[in-house]
Amino acid sequence: MSEPGILDCELPGPASRPTNAAPRGCTDTHFHIFGQRDRYPLAPGRLYNPGHSPVPEYRKMARTVGIDRTVIVQASVYGTDNSCLTDAIAEFGIRDCRGIAVIDPGIRPDQLRLLHDQGVRGIRFNAITSSTPLEWLPEIAAMIAPLGWHVQLWIKADRLLEIARMVESLPVDIVLDHMAQMPVGASFDDPLVRNVLRLMETGRCWMKLVGYRISAEPPPYRDVDRLARAVIGVAPGRCLWGTDWPHIYLEGRPMPDAGVLFDGLYRWCDADTARAILVDNPASLYGFEN
Repeated sequence: MSEPGILDCELPGPASRPTNAAPRGCTDTHFHIFGQRDRYPLAPGRLYNPGHSPVPEYRKMARTVGIDRTVIVQASVYGTDNSCLTDAIAEFGIRDCRGIAVIDPGIRPDQLRLLHDQGVRGIRFNAITSSTPLEWLPEIAAMIAPLGWHVQLWIKADRLLEIARMVESLPVDIVLDHMAQMPVGASFDDPLVRNVLRLMETGRCWMKLVGYRISAEPPPYRDVDRLARAVIGVAPGRCLWGTDWPHIYLEGRPMPDAGVLFDGLYRWCDADTARAILVDNPASLYGFEN
């Protein structure tokens, strides 16, 4: 039985096979792994209870879609205990897998170096379903800069506008989660949308084209198309794609199908650009060898 105020997440069904064939080296840059709770305890104060979603279950979906390389993102329910993340990277194999960790300013340089050796290439700030203070951003960015890491930022578009100057001043690249939570119905003149596109034009920011989180429609989420095309139009070399498997904390949204999400990318751009987004861009950011 669920604890009061904590959402029990359903598990995704099997993915459909996409209409478009995935290129060799296709990379899913955003998903989560959830192991056995007796081995990887969940943090108090969490918003949801994830279902058991281990590496073998992810691989079933990845084979159907055609995914070869992976980037696991530390979920908020594990806090700063990155052991599930690093164990999953080892299970996938560090040659074709990277991780995005969650840390606090108390971490030691030797602990950062160990995470690097274990395949971590960035840290996540979650300003939506976690309480990581954004005031830590400059300090942590300075700590990770010598490692060549980046900051992955999940934040609402209005808050991003408020801290845009701070974001531009950081000594590392910034990856914007979930299409920067842009308001899907807003015009390109809206200050929130304009700010995101301007940040993408600076050459310092990357975008994860995980659009269903901002959609107000059922699959295939066509209301996201114009914003996705606009982001790709201003920064095709800094766009990334991800499944967001196993699609946690949906809050009433329909369960996504990774095959449908994959085909969505091909509505937004031509095949050559899609290949860059799926293969070349993540190879550059995460250090995969093509």
